[in-house]
Parts: sequence; C-alpha cells; structure tokens
Amino acid sequence: MSKRDYYDTLGVGKQATVDEMKKAYRKLAIQYHPDKNPGDKAAEDKFKEAAEAYEVLSNPDKKAKYDRFGHQGMGGGGSQGGGMNMDDIFSHFGDVFNSDESPFGSFFGGGGRGGSRMKKGSDLRIKLKLNIHEVSNGVEKKIKVKRYVTCKPCSGNGSKNGTSLQNCGTCGGTGQIRKVQQTMLGQMMTTVACPTCGGQGKVITQKCDSCGGEGRVMEEEVISVKIPGGVAEGMQLSMSGKGNAPQRGGVPGDLLIVIEEEEDDILKRDGNNIIFDLHISFVDAALGNHFEVPTIDGKVKIKIDAGTPSGKILRLKDKGIKEVNTYSRGDQLIYVNIWTPKNLSSDEKSMLEKLRNSPNFAPNPQKNDKSFFERMREYFQ
Repeated sequence: MSKRDYYDTLGVGKQATVDEMKKAYRKLAIQYHPDKNPGDKAAEDKFKEAAEAYEVLSNPDKKAKYDRFGHQGMGGGGSQGGGMNMDDIFSHFGDVFNSDESPFGSFFGGGGRGGSRMKKGSDLRIKLKLNIHEVSNGVEKKIKVKRYVTCKPCSGNGSKNGTSLQNCGTCGGTGQIRKVQQTMLGQMMTTVACPTCGGQGKVITQKCDSCGGEGRVMEEEVISVKIPGGVAEGMQLSMSGKGNAPQRGGVPGDLLIVIEEEEDDILKRDGNNIIFDLHISFVDAALGNHFEVPTIDGKVKIKIDAGTPSGKILRLKDKGIKEVNTYSRGDQLIYVNIWTPKNLSSDEKSMLEKLRNSPNFAPNPQKNDKSFFERMREYFQ
C-alpha cells in the first residue's frame, strides 16, 4: 500500500511554517498517543505516521527533497517513521511536548513510557560520487567512515571496567525527578530527566581508562553500502544505526548518504533518458550506413537510413536509466549530427564543386543519384 502524502497526514499545506507543522503534529500525537489509546493498533499506526511526516517536513533539507522527489527521494519510502519504535519518536520529538509552556511533560516524557527516554546519537552525512553506469544499474560500495562507537571495556556506561557506578543521590537511581508546574489548567505534576545523572540513574565513581567516562570512542569502520539503480543527484539514502553512538548509552544515529553524479564524457543524462550525439558524414547520411554506438549496457549496432537529415532523433527503448525501486527504464535518444570536414585536398574541393551544381544538392531534390554518392564514398575511403 502506497504511503499517504506527508502534507495530507499533518493536514497542512506546502507553504505551512515550521510552527504550524509543529502545532498540527502535536494535535495528532495527543489524539493518537498509545497511552491514550491502549491496545488500539490503528491509533498507534497513525501516531507513527504523523511522526514520520513531521520528521521529514520539519527538516529543511528533507522537505526540499520530498517536495522534489516525493517518497522516493526519502530512500524509496520516506524516512520510515512507521518503523520507528516509541523511544525513537520520543527521543526525536520530545521537545514538541516538553517545553515550559506545555502541560504534557509527564504524559509524553520518559515517565509516561515507564523509564527514561532512550538517547540517540547524532547522524553522519557523507557524499558518494557515482558514475552513470553505477547510477543506472545500482552498485555496492565499501566506504570508510570515522564515527563514535560504544566503548567495549565499559560497555558504554563510562565507568572503569563497567562497574564503577553508584545510584544518583538526586533521583535515588530512578533517573527522573518530579516537579510541580503551574499551567493554565492549574498545578500539574510533571516528570523530567534528572539533571545530575542526565536520566541515567547512576553516577560514575571511577572513569573508564579507554573512553575517559564518555562511554564511546572514535573508530574508523569500513561499511558496505548498497545503492539501488535509478538514484539521482542530491538524493539521500539512510542507513539506520551507522551514525555516532551517544554518550553513556543509547542508540546510534543514522548514516546519511547524499548522491553525487559524475558527468560522463559521452553519455548525458536527461531525467531517466540517456542522450548520445552521433556524428556522421553527409555521405553516410545520404546513402545510409550501420554504426556502433555506446549505451549503459555496452555497445549496440544501429542503422542509419538513406536520406537521414541532421537533427533526427533515434530512440533505443529501455536503454536508459532504471527508475528507482521499479523495473521500468528510460530510453536512449540518439541525436544525429552531420559532420562537415574543414581541411580538404584540392581534389576533394574540386569534386565538391561539381556536387554544388548537382540538382540533388538543392534544398528539395526531386531525385537521388545514388550511383554518384556511391562513387563519392569510394573516393573518400
């Protein structure tokens, strides 16, 4: 089943401001929140669908790609908000509800979900250059990425040997503190992350020698990336969990791969079609001939009919770029250009002078003296 338009999901227009989109998302999230609709799978799906739409449209780069490419620009199906778990959604969008003016801190905060929210590390963005053959057919690339990964000696908690921890004295090990907040509805009890331990519930007594208490270290990793056929310049692909690990536990961010196309010297891209300029002599144009032309899949032979004019376009069906995530392909368009020689011998000039007065060289010749052109071809060869 195809995805709904993100603007329709939030109920906003394309010109909506970020504040308007945030307001629309907050309204939907409150309406369909799982804690408010226990056991309602349809409500949970709508909650995730709204999170996905807001995650894309509130990000200027992702919004621009979505406006241009639709769901395919999001890696073939959006940012996959429907596959995010609740911790991911609260980690991404908790600020929508946990502002000082909002009375929904405890409802959408960690306490409402039974524990502190899972932290998520920062995303990494890289640019990947592809030639026209890789763009068309897809390719698997191995790339080197420097990123923060979880420290192994302390298992990511930042303490020496992973055991030098004690309960936080501020929150008593719960990772949360409660406070009374005055709202327009009166006083409300809210639950927020403990400022002393950052919501961990534990404090370090001795720091890990490997990571210095951060719970993560920088490493270089070789990552295999599968690029589908049909991607385009500026399109962004996402690899979940291949970004930076956060400090002292949590889930890694994502690796964002931005596609760059290398310009080919021979084959030019026009959407999903390929353009190739074929230069032939006027003798071949008049008499016809067979030519070998390059395509993305290799060389093929084509026939140029006798009397082909300059500027004629020939079409090789399904020899263009594959459309991303489908089986359809564009075509290759061959633009025929008549090549005119510049440096002629005296004999060649003399023969062309004779041709100048031939009725077959008039703009609309009534007949074609093929035997004469056959002799011309033999002479130039």
